[in-house]
Amino acid sequence: MNGPQPWTPPEGSWASSAARRRNMQAIRSKDTKPERLIRRLVHAQGLRYRIAVRPDPSLRRTADLVFRPVKVAVFIDGCYWHGCPEHYVPPKTNSGYWSDKVARNMARDLDTNARLEREGWLVLRFWEHAPPEECAIKIAETVRQRKRTDSDKRR
Repeated sequence: MNGPQPWTPPEGSWASSAARRRNMQAIRSKDTKPERLIRRLVHAQGLRYRIAVRPDPSLRRTADLVFRPVKVAVFIDGCYWHGCPEHYVPPKTNSGYWSDKVARNMARDLDTNARLEREGWLVLRFWEHAPPEECAIKIAETVRQRKRTDSDKRR
């Protein structure tokens, strides 16, 4: 052998290069900066929640914040991975794979919303670029409203 061979992606791999593979594997699926900031602001308003859990155990998908007693599921969607209409830029490399992946993510998001709503959940979705303060206010108002509605029903 004449030294190490250049890296080539395995057959059918999504990675176009070793560097791209490392970059993509390093992307967080939870505890992103926008999530952490919004969580901190919601927590500061006195609300408590679960992080990165399945709102409904029968659903194999997790929400970023879950308020189980009032059935509110919050998702903070990344612009690239969820196809933000303002910021999504189609990839230049391996575009077929990545564009299909984003399209599947978008379809899964719609399916998740529909399934949760059928079970009585309220789904809130925010783009990662949305002002965190506005997201936190909307979440807090929604959770408090649902709490009031629940307590009114019990009377």
